[in-house]
Amino acid sequence: MVVYAGQGDPRRSIELLWRRSAEENRPGPKPGLSVDAIVDAAIEVADEHGMAFSMRAVGEKLGRTAMALYTYVPGKNELVDLMYDRTMAELPTSYPLDDGWRAAATRWAHDMWECYCRHPWVLQVSQARPVLGPHEFAVTEALAAILVSTGLPGRELRGIVGAVNYFVRGAAQTVAEARAAGGATGEADEEWWYARSAVLVEIEPDLEKKFPMLHVLENDREPIDPELPYLENDAVENFRGGLKVLLDGVEGAVAKP
Repeated sequence: MVVYAGQGDPRRSIELLWRRSAEENRPGPKPGLSVDAIVDAAIEVADEHGMAFSMRAVGEKLGRTAMALYTYVPGKNELVDLMYDRTMAELPTSYPLDDGWRAAATRWAHDMWECYCRHPWVLQVSQARPVLGPHEFAVTEALAAILVSTGLPGRELRGIVGAVNYFVRGAAQTVAEARAAGGATGEADEEWWYARSAVLVEIEPDLEKKFPMLHVLENDREPIDPELPYLENDAVENFRGGLKVLLDGVEGAVAKP
């Protein structure tokens, strides 16, 4: 399920994202509900049930009807934009460069990856159309500030920022899917692998000889966490190893005369 940002009324959406709406700034007693309270409740519902949540479910979380929410948020489209931007607010807006740009970029990538894993529904919000909220801008600004410190020109940095973003998002997507697989299929990772690997070896006993390079990849590894399910462990290992190689490439570009 892919959700595209910015499907609501442009002015109303941007006003809400940047908290420029008249309702938010009106003097006098504060109303019983607020945009922030609705967004927080919606994030909790989405964290538990995924993107297929309803305004009714958010209202029930707040002890209100769905209709009560529409005074503050026009609809689900605008709410998803607000939810996405609010999750980005969990991330730092700057990173110290005391240990160099690479350490800061690694920390940014891990923070971004962990945020995606906490809120896997965020991965369903397409990157094709940005939300255009302040926290979304701040997250990219933080990465850009780290990479600008390398001294590389902007034309190279644009591609690097994109590559890091795509890599982190893709790696988190695999983790999210691995965690959801058991509940969606009714079969745990261990059961899935045990049943299929046994049959595969029986049907194709010479698999290792036919695909020797894949055998090398599969056996030359050290699990990140033996307690994690296989698929998730594999995804975490790929994230750490892939990020290292990606940043090696940036380092090579920086060192190039």
